[in-house]
Amino acid sequence: MSGRLEGKVAIVTGGARGMGAATVRAFVAEGASVVIADRLVDHGTALAEELGSAASFVSLDVTQEASWEALVRAVESQHGRADALVNNAGVVAFGPIEAIDPADIDRVFAVNVKGPLLGMKHVGNLMRAARRGSIVNISSVDGLRGANALSIYSSSKWAIRGLTKTAALEFGPHGVRVNSVHPGGVDTHMGNPQQQQGAERNWSYTRVPLQRIGEPHEVAMATLFLCSDEASYVTGAELAVDGGWAAGYYHHYMPGAPASLNGG
Repeated sequence: MSGRLEGKVAIVTGGARGMGAATVRAFVAEGASVVIADRLVDHGTALAEELGSAASFVSLDVTQEASWEALVRAVESQHGRADALVNNAGVVAFGPIEAIDPADIDRVFAVNVKGPLLGMKHVGNLMRAARRGSIVNISSVDGLRGANALSIYSSSKWAIRGLTKTAALEFGPHGVRVNSVHPGGVDTHMGNPQQQQGAERNWSYTRVPLQRIGEPHEVAMATLFLCSDEASYVTGAELAVDGGWAAGYYHHYMPGAPASLNGG
């Protein structure tokens, strides 16, 4: 039986580690040829070597238009087309609004918003010419709600929501679908920087319905669905992969809350 992405060519930005690497592995396992696009040359090259002929690495700075143009040339030369683009590369900044550093605004928006915009511009041209393709923009649960100390990051991820819906409108008549995925806390270099383990790792998620941090492959599988033909009538959608975080928080000592929050 063929894989869910058999014969497709995919590009994954920030694909060298974390959720990006999990996405690359999932896509390869389902039959895709994947271009790992990242600034982390050593990590990206090692992942491509691990996965063999189904994966290749191309150095990409998502904030630079010339870098995207070079990537598209490489993909055209090697594969002749692109069937899927996952705009996964992202960075974060922390701090209260009154202490914002303008340099952090520029850095976060350059990667988290300008990057996907340039990706859709240049890879989207390939897809529109072929009249097929799927683009998935990785937003965040913080693009579905507010979060203290994350004003810059959260606003960039809210921007991705609007960008995705606008692109879905513009690309839809050309046979290209555009959707967003909204991870909650995920056990990656960004989501678990202290590399906590076991119960300590999940402590911060006791008010989330599924009571734990997410795993990179869980986000990857949602992204895989949106890039597969199974999602052929899905565009402009938001898919939360957050353990129920966006649904709401439990109130302590109220009916329906887990026993751990009610003194049990």
